[in-house]
Amino acid sequence: MKKLYTANHLLEAHIVRDLLENAYIPTRLFNEYAQGGMGEISFTHTYPEVWVMRDLDFERGRKIIAAYEQAPQVTDIVFCLQCGEENPGNFQLCWQCGSGLEVAREKS
Repeated sequence: MKKLYTANHLLEAHIVRDLLENAYIPTRLFNEYAQGGMGEISFTHTYPEVWVMRDLDFERGRKIIAAYEQAPQVTDIVFCLQCGEENPGNFQLCWQCGSGLEVAREKS
């Protein structure tokens, strides 16, 4: 088992872990609840860590994380053609009515 990634916060650790798990790389998350101990222990010891279970997945995992870190942030919006609701550009379904947003992207 090897440490692959140290996240800034728990949400980021879960995003990275999900990316790896979707690529069939088994992971383990450490320090998930350590932020409650901040002040008692050094803050650098409370950062969430993502570890790969199999050492042979380490390099492939590094490539996935590098792609994640270099991906541009999506800030565009899409309006649902069904209900007119505003949705983030990376959504596939409208959060309000559940309609597909692919058609809305094609028309804009």
